[in-house]
Amino acid sequence: MTIYDFRVRTLRGEETTLAEYRGKVLLIVNVASKCGFTPQYKGLQALYEKYRGQGFEILGFPCNQFAGQEPGTSEEIAQFCELNFGVTFPLFEKIAVNGKKADPLFVYLKEKAPGLLGSTAIKWNFTKFLVDRHGTVVKRFAPADPPEALQEDIERLL
Repeated sequence: MTIYDFRVRTLRGEETTLAEYRGKVLLIVNVASKCGFTPQYKGLQALYEKYRGQGFEILGFPCNQFAGQEPGTSEEIAQFCELNFGVTFPLFEKIAVNGKKADPLFVYLKEKAPGLLGSTAIKWNFTKFLVDRHGTVVKRFAPADPPEALQEDIERLL
């Protein structure tokens, strides 16, 4: 199984696969609208605008598992992100990233890029996974890592 085999649903409820992003560098992030890290949307959007033309995509997956920080509906999430941060990168349906109901994509990402001391759990919203053009998960970034700190790693893969 590769990253491209995973089926996901857009915020509009349309089913697709990550094969749509084959050949691109991906940054996959679990996001939330009411988190202390929510202002990272601005930095993520800046990265997206800077590198999109070079084959870079950010894929945002809302998650409500951390202190209920993503309580909204798909429509509310889309509106919040667009109005407050001008987000134009793809957002997907709300998912679980930990536990028995964890989305298979995030189970895979956590296995391929464990956290500190080999932990597979995601600690909080805005954990970021960098994937190369071949679909290989190359690095995991902590929620506190600001998007601008990822530029060197992204440029190396582009």
